[in-house]
Amino acid sequence: NDHYACDPRFRFILMPKNVGKRKAQIVAIRESSGDLVLNVDSDTTIAPDVVTKLALKMYSPAVGAAMGQLTASNRSDTWLTRLIDMEYWLACNEERAAQARFGAVMCCCGPCAMYRRSALLLLLDKYETQLFRGRPSDFGEDRHLTILMLNAGFRTEYVPDAIAATVVPNSMGAYLRQQLRWARSTFRDTLLALRLLPGLDRYLTLDVIGQNLGPLLLALSVLTGLAQLALTATVPWSTILMIASMTMVRCGVAAFRARELRFLGFSLHTLLNVALLL
Repeated sequence: NDHYACDPRFRFILMPKNVGKRKAQIVAIRESSGDLVLNVDSDTTIAPDVVTKLALKMYSPAVGAAMGQLTASNRSDTWLTRLIDMEYWLACNEERAAQARFGAVMCCCGPCAMYRRSALLLLLDKYETQLFRGRPSDFGEDRHLTILMLNAGFRTEYVPDAIAATVVPNSMGAYLRQQLRWARSTFRDTLLALRLLPGLDRYLTLDVIGQNLGPLLLALSVLTGLAQLALTATVPWSTILMIASMTMVRCGVAAFRARELRFLGFSLHTLLNVALLL
């Protein structure tokens, strides 16, 4: 920060205490003056051309927000960070890319996202006063802001060549806490997204249903398999083979599209999912 303190292009706003990401964002947005607002997390490094590429996508006034592609800056640290880096690639280049094809990325991720300031100003009051179980919400800022943007009638986009590298959890405890926060946000804001779906492409309805039913069906499969093992003392091979085959198909397609064999190793994530995340 000291390096930029004397640069007239930069202005730092210091809060008297830690007010959380959401309130800090709101203060900065209200003090800003540009047409576009770029949100970058403190643990994220953006490529030199990210601002240009996101701004080009925002040229149409119909676009309210755009996100770049996320990678793990500490990918080489552990087997877990390598797995998370592949998870980010899949989330960006499968899920977000497909949603963007129909004009509605359902979550412009916090580490690197650009917003239209005029649209933000219309939404800040709702964003600031969001409650969860009667208390001010302190998680899921990026997903909720995206839902508000879509609800206001704006498109949200994904720019795959706007690369941002972010620090990912390198321990299992930190990873599980992150995934719990994200899961709470996903299920909570899906309820808000349901009223949007009739006005969006039918693919997005299928996508939202799949994202929410998928984990429930997987949980049901695991429970029935465990019940078979407990009640009949037989191994549920059909369940195991079905989950394994679906995993290999997904990883095989990802390896083909990314042209990287390392994505076959993402099959380990299924074991992690079944054992801990589910």
